Amino acid sequence: MAIANEVVTELETLIRVYRDGSVERSQAPIVPPSLQDPETGVSSKDITISANPPISARIYLPNLSDPSPQKLPVLVYFHGGAFCVESAFNLTETTFTNRLVHHAKVVAVSIEYRLAPEHPLPIAFEDCWAGLQWVAAHAGPNGINEEPWLSYADFERLYIGGDSAGASLAHYVVMHAGKESLPNNVKISRAFYTHPYFWGSEAVGSEPTENREKLLPYKVWIYLYPTVPGGIDSPMINPVAPGAPSLAGLGCSKLLVSVSEKDLLWSRGISFYNAVKESGWKGEAELIEVEGEGHAFHIVNYESESAKKFIVRLASFLK
Repeated sequence: MAIANEVVTELETLIRVYRDGSVERSQAPIVPPSLQDPETGVSSKDITISANPPISARIYLPNLSDPSPQKLPVLVYFHGGAFCVESAFNLTETTFTNRLVHHAKVVAVSIEYRLAPEHPLPIAFEDCWAGLQWVAAHAGPNGINEEPWLSYADFERLYIGGDSAGASLAHYVVMHAGKESLPNNVKISRAFYTHPYFWGSEAVGSEPTENREKLLPYKVWIYLYPTVPGGIDSPMINPVAPGAPSLAGLGCSKLLVSVSEKDLLWSRGISFYNAVKESGWKGEAELIEVEGEGHAFHIVNYESESAKKFIVRLASFLK
């Protein structure tokens, strides 16, 4: 006889789904925001973007030594976690964002999108687009004034970023912004995709060619979004698939793609970067390759020197 705590699905290193519908996640602990982070001096607080659907965020403001008001770039950021784990409110993401905000001197809004499988894909994609629209709605003299910290934002310097699955979400909203205007006609200036979670049915570069359906990038996507048209070659996860929208439609002016040598997604990220360069897109694209590191090392191993160095490099792109 089946029992309530029987595991019915397991995605290794990520989640266990039980027969009663509960989900056990492997992820960093949740931590509160801070009015002044002891390491960086960055302030943060948690905010509600939408009550229905429930979308929230953690917003960050750098330590402003200049007493006179100053406008800062604004970054809308999407955390990673294979669409099913992690949070804008956890220890690793908060540590990363504090450091990035400190070095880049930006206002950052880290979106707490809803996770699969309780909230099936494409809900995470829709939440991230809604979060970006809400931020952009604060722009200009006719903008809303729901979040006072966004009064510091210079919407001429609106940036998008994400790591791993968050980079997939970032790509979705950047492409969406290329075909649909944001509130107050705000434009995305720059975007960064760090270790983007892209995949496909055909191997590229050094990817394994056999038993690809047994690899985690395939299993995660197919389990979390079984009804998606195109399956593992949906443009949402394989932006270079046949029939995918042209990357010439990217809705930003500058793009930074970062990959790591020991990451299974390394070749896929390079392939995507090359496709952007060959697409006819009018913007500027840059690629960073980090040797000797694995997937999301700057998040997972946040105290390493490599992580700290990478965050400084990422911050320089946002200045």
